Amino acid sequence: MLYFRFRSAAAWLSLALALAPLAALAHGISEADRQRMLDGGYLQYVGLGASHMLTGYDHLLFLFGVVFFLASFKDVVKFVTVFTLGHSLTLVFATLLQITWSYYLVDAIIALSVMYKSFDNNGGFQKHFQMASPNLLWMVFGFGLLHGFGLSTRLQQLPLGDGTAAMLGRILSFNVGVELGQIAGLVVMVGALSLWRHRPSFQRFSVLANTALFYAGVYLLFTQLHGHQHDVAPDSFRFPAAEHRHAHEDMAVEDTRDTSRDGL
Repeated sequence: MLYFRFRSAAAWLSLALALAPLAALAHGISEADRQRMLDGGYLQYVGLGASHMLTGYDHLLFLFGVVFFLASFKDVVKFVTVFTLGHSLTLVFATLLQITWSYYLVDAIIALSVMYKSFDNNGGFQKHFQMASPNLLWMVFGFGLLHGFGLSTRLQQLPLGDGTAAMLGRILSFNVGVELGQIAGLVVMVGALSLWRHRPSFQRFSVLANTALFYAGVYLLFTQLHGHQHDVAPDSFRFPAAEHRHAHEDMAVEDTRDTSRDGL
């Protein structure tokens, strides 16, 4: 029963905390993916784009917030289309023009978009600022541009070819995959929300659900900022990078010695 799934704050926060640590890895491009892109064709980029979106928890959480109160299929299509237009524009042009930035910082700002939407869903502007919410359609388009830039920073880690035509083909193939992954995620989210929306528990727990969404965004934000700090200043933490590596090497030596002793 959906009622029991959403009946406690602890359950929602546990779900958020379980998913959020994966955010730092959600957009990663592995060496295996790099080689597969070199060896394969456009379909490889379609597949990577789809998997990239389905593991892009920040993108999916934002979309969950967008469609949370959309009761009609027409509204879902309208807002998702605007979001798609926004992220497609920056994905294509930022990648073609090789405009990039720290993907940790871009993803940190994307986490803010999750926090914004949950804040808006809970009537934050009316409660705290005594004002109407900003135009949602324009906000979704603006955040779509931002999400597309986040996708671009990751795509630019891949070899896209030297010629403009080949490069554009790979970018568009990746974007097609992103849209397919987005559709798959939306089918699940919209379907679950549609079933839940007709139950009495929806109104009672909608505030709780969006509060959990807000704190998931907070967790994502600090995860990305932590990753950025590791990236730019690895020696600023308790164990400098070199010492950390040596510590692991020493542990490996100790393990070898212990194994040798056991074999005697």
